[in-house]
Amino acid sequence: MSRDFDAQLAAFGPESHWPPFTLETAQKFCRQLGTGHYENFLVASFLLPKAIRQDIHTIYAYCRWADDLADEFESSDESLRLLDWWEKELDGCLGDPQHPVFIALGELVRRRDLPTTPFHDLLVAFRRDQQTTRYETVDDLLEYCRYSANPVGQIILHLGDCWTEQNAINSDQICTALQLVNLWQDISRDFRIGRIYLPRESMAEFGVSIESFPMTSATPQFRRMLESLVTQAESMFDGGELLTTHLPNWLRTDVELFVAGGRAVIDAIRAQDHDVWTRRPVVGKRRKLMLLSAAVTRHWRRRLFGGERA
Repeated sequence: MSRDFDAQLAAFGPESHWPPFTLETAQKFCRQLGTGHYENFLVASFLLPKAIRQDIHTIYAYCRWADDLADEFESSDESLRLLDWWEKELDGCLGDPQHPVFIALGELVRRRDLPTTPFHDLLVAFRRDQQTTRYETVDDLLEYCRYSANPVGQIILHLGDCWTEQNAINSDQICTALQLVNLWQDISRDFRIGRIYLPRESMAEFGVSIESFPMTSATPQFRRMLESLVTQAESMFDGGELLTTHLPNWLRTDVELFVAGGRAVIDAIRAQDHDVWTRRPVVGKRRKLMLLSAAVTRHWRRRLFGGERA
């Protein structure tokens, strides 16, 4: 368990005695958690309208805690126990919540009339990670993404007042693609913690054996398999990208950044000829700055000349 989360759990876990929180101090708690983790483009983006920033921090705090409860313990039983506690807190967030995350989340759900189902769905995926370490088919993996990735997009669509059935379909494609790209980027890391997301049917199709893991370098069979899986994720980006034309400008910019970041990871995997064992493919700082600069330029051009909603 990381030292930071150990301290958080000791102070705000189920066995702790929490100090009383006002809505203001609960929201501050969520802001501090959000600004302390740069890996999330949406939390870090300075282009978010001020009226939206606190809401994003609150959603992120919920997801961050759930993720840490699932991943920071060697014991799956302990993770499952704590995820059950977290879901009970979620169930009570519209009553009289005491945990700072749920004080802030309950206010947000009431004020913006957000559905709570996507928040519950995320916990399905976190529990599944404790109980399922292999996937038989690509469809099984896509079903996992339905719970692990797609709910976040659905929450954001509701937050941006732009949820429609078609937007939700396109959002799901983008979120699933992002999840898949992250899984293929982290094959080596996940294997070390006992998780293999590569579907058995894909491994069998390309003649890849689990007995060869971990590899000192990728075999030709492994490279061909990963090439096929990466191309599938890329096609999902292509299929869902129309979503951006139906979003307010602030949200469109962030979704564009997410998609560009996912495509950049695909480029990094391909630049290594699909060998994710020798080293983890990453997007360099220069490329990240270029992506951010391009997104900011498009954002302000639309604001100044496009007549789109801010």
